[in-house]
Amino acid sequence: MKTAMKLGVAALLSASAAFGAFAQEFTKGVVNKVDTKANKVTIKHEDLKSLDMPAMTMVFRVEDPALLERLKEGSNIEFVAERVNGKLTVTEVK
Repeated sequence: MKTAMKLGVAALLSASAAFGAFAQEFTKGVVNKVDTKANKVTIKHEDLKSLDMPAMTMVFRVEDPALLERLKEGSNIEFVAERVNGKLTVTEVK
């Protein structure tokens, strides 16, 4: 019985992870500034459709310092921004 329960939980987690991957929408942008001390990045971005926000230049929080290490000023990127605890946060970069 425990094995069936673990398999059911694993299937549910896999399904929600797959759904989450489809729900995320990447937006194109250019990195203007990287502030590693404050864990922030300034990006000139296209419309953020998922946040209903027009194109502009703005500062985003970055929770994962490893993401900041991959960002360089002047780089063209594609990123996912979400509201995390009420703050606009970059959660993924490719």
